[in-house]
Amino acid sequence: MRRGEGVTTRELEARLGVSRRLVAGLVAAGLVTPTRGGNGEYFFSFQDAVLIRTAGSLHRARVAPAQILRALRHLEQLKPDRHLAAVRIGACGGKVSARDRHGEWIVESGQRIMDFDVREDAPGRVTEFSQQKPTQGSADEALAQGRALEPFDVQRAEAAYLRAVALHPETLDAYLNLGCLLADQHRLDEAISLYETALALLPNEPELHFNLGVALEDTGAIQAALSAYERSIELAPGDADAHYNAARLHHELGHMQKAIRHFNQYRKLDTAR
Repeated sequence: MRRGEGVTTRELEARLGVSRRLVAGLVAAGLVTPTRGGNGEYFFSFQDAVLIRTAGSLHRARVAPAQILRALRHLEQLKPDRHLAAVRIGACGGKVSARDRHGEWIVESGQRIMDFDVREDAPGRVTEFSQQKPTQGSADEALAQGRALEPFDVQRAEAAYLRAVALHPETLDAYLNLGCLLADQHRLDEAISLYETALALLPNEPELHFNLGVALEDTGAIQAALSAYERSIELAPGDADAHYNAARLHHELGHMQKAIRHFNQYRKLDTAR
C-alpha cells in the first residue's frame, strides 16, 4: 500500500480475489469511501481495504451480495463511532454475524448465537468448590450479577462489578466488563484508570493491555495506545484484533513496514479463525 494513495480496484482484485462488482456495490452504498486518482481511478484506504476483504470473505461463504450490503449498512448504523473494518464480522448459516464482548450475533435480526459444541480435544476442568476461598466465591457471584444487570441497568451493573473487584481484586472479567461499560458511557479517563489499576495486579493479562489501548486511542493518545497493543501482542501473539489495531496505528503514524508486518499477521490469523 502506497502512503498517501492506497490500493486500486485492480490491486484489490489481484491481492484479495474480490470482484469488481462487489467493490462497486460497497462504494455505491457509501460503506467505503475511496479517493480519485489523476486518471479517475479509485484509491482505497487501509481500513477500506480491510472491509472489502471482509466482504469478499462473506461472499465466498455464500452470503449473497445484497445481503452483505444490507447487513453492513445496518451494522454501520449500530456502531456509528467505529469504522466497520474494526468490527469482527463473519458468516453463520448464510447470514452476516458480528462478535462483541458478549458473544456472536446475527446482524440483521440481533439474535444471539449460542455455541453448544463441545470439543473433544478441549481439556476438562474440575473446580473443587469446597476449597474455594469465600471472597472468590462472593466475587464470582457479584460478577455474574453484573453481567445479568448490564443489559438494562448499567448503574447497578457497575456497582456489582466494583463489588466483585473489592471482594477479590484479581477478578479479571470484572475489570474487563466494567472497563467496557465505562468506555461505552464515554467515561474514558475512568476506564483508563481502572485498567491501569488492574494491570498493577495482573500485568500479564493481554486483554487488559488491549482494552487499555482501545480506551487510550479513543482519547487521542495514539502512541500510548500503540504501546498497549504491542504489549498485548507480546503476551498473546495470536490475537488477530491486536495485530489489526497495531497495523492501523502504525499506518497512521507513517510506520509503513511495521503496519504491513502487523497487517499480514492479522490476515493470517483472521483467515485461520
